[in-house]
Amino acid sequence: MDLSQALQEYLDYLSVERNCSANTVAAYGRDLSRYLADLADQGVTQPEEVTRQMIEAHEAALEDVGLAPASVERAVSAIKGFHRFMVADEICQNFPTADLPLPSKPQRLPDVISIEQASALLDQPWPQTAAGQRDRAMLEVLYGCGVRVSELCGLDLRDVALDEEVIRVFGKGSKERVIPILGTAAEALGSYLGSWRGLLVGRTPTQAVFLNQRGGRISRQSVHKIVERAGRMAGIEGLHPHTLRHSFATHMLEGGADLRVVQELLGHANIATTQLYTHVDRTHVRSVYLAAHPRAHVS
Repeated sequence: MDLSQALQEYLDYLSVERNCSANTVAAYGRDLSRYLADLADQGVTQPEEVTRQMIEAHEAALEDVGLAPASVERAVSAIKGFHRFMVADEICQNFPTADLPLPSKPQRLPDVISIEQASALLDQPWPQTAAGQRDRAMLEVLYGCGVRVSELCGLDLRDVALDEEVIRVFGKGSKERVIPILGTAAEALGSYLGSWRGLLVGRTPTQAVFLNQRGGRISRQSVHKIVERAGRMAGIEGLHPHTLRHSFATHMLEGGADLRVVQELLGHANIATTQLYTHVDRTHVRSVYLAAHPRAHVS
């Protein structure tokens, strides 16, 4: 089996057996296709022909073209996983990445906004239109629940239980978690679902919570634009949906929330360094959320 065939086997393994997201599989596919193209330029097409020196040269080439450190680290991680898979699946015995370290990357603190900025963002006048109230609800959920933008876009009506004060999201690897939704986030989402969403529904019914102007599920790109525009209106330039997630976590911790509770809410397998995911009783999660989140209560 040559490297191209092995790559397809590996991507199938990530998708089917490891249950990785489509975005993860696509990213690994791009990294490894570039790697295999580099090897092919050197006349290398078989797994047994790859050497550690070739891999280190490929890593250096990625750095030379100005690829971000995090992107280089992901590419090397993909290469290590690919070779580990080939050995484990007995495609080859050659293991050139056995002790290959991942490149170091500078630590970068996540962007956050202050509680005052969050209030200015979310309390700004929102248009009394379906789109305006949808946008308000989306930003309230992003900041009030700390969800990823992909999780927000993936929300279906069956995932929302406002009477139980929770929403259900599916994170990386389709891992399900239940998050409290309270205060202004619950009020904004309830208002949107009760009075405005129906005005966006198109000819083809959909279970998506957040709809675009054509009645379909809203895209991640659209959410990015809406968040950036709302931030600009509140005097916050370059606001990103992930900034609201980081701000959610920071403000919860500043409000006294336990690190394990925030870990549960965010759906992190690891937090800070290599801290393992710790299950926290959801009743405790809700009580801490009520006490710690600055927008957990409707005034």
